[in-house]
Amino acid sequence: MQTFPILITERLTLRKLSKNDSDEILQLRSDIEINKFLDRKPSKTLEDALNFINSLIENESDEFFYWAITKTDEDNLIGTVCLFDFLKDSRKCEIGYELLTQYQGQGIMIEAVNKVLEYAIKTHGIKTIDAQTHKDNQSSIKLLQKLNFKKFDNAIENNPNLILFRFTT
Repeated sequence: MQTFPILITERLTLRKLSKNDSDEILQLRSDIEINKFLDRKPSKTLEDALNFINSLIENESDEFFYWAITKTDEDNLIGTVCLFDFLKDSRKCEIGYELLTQYQGQGIMIEAVNKVLEYAIKTHGIKTIDAQTHKDNQSSIKLLQKLNFKKFDNAIENNPNLILFRFTT
């Protein structure tokens, strides 16, 4: 793999996740508000967070990008954004994101996701980006709509609570 891409916006730096992010990853992955819309087992200990980080580091590739979102000139993780499930033949991938609750409602995620979309399109030639969100997660739905993702009417297989949104270039 080439050097991990660092993305910079007006207020943010999106960098590679590191073991030093374990406190914030624990906070993200154990937060009741964040996790109520996610189908995952919450982290309970720092060891859980470190195991998660280690698994991401071990699986790093040109087809999986997991950025730590930080404020520029600060190193503390405030959220994450990732690109995954690349389908080279159809120039398609999926995006996921989460943000610590105290940073929500400040336009941070729209700024971060915009930069990641730009990266996916310009660097990887991606034409279609999917995002799945829970039908009750109004913040995520509004974010995707602001970013010009269109609601896709097909239900998500095996989970009627999820809605598929699609961004096309």
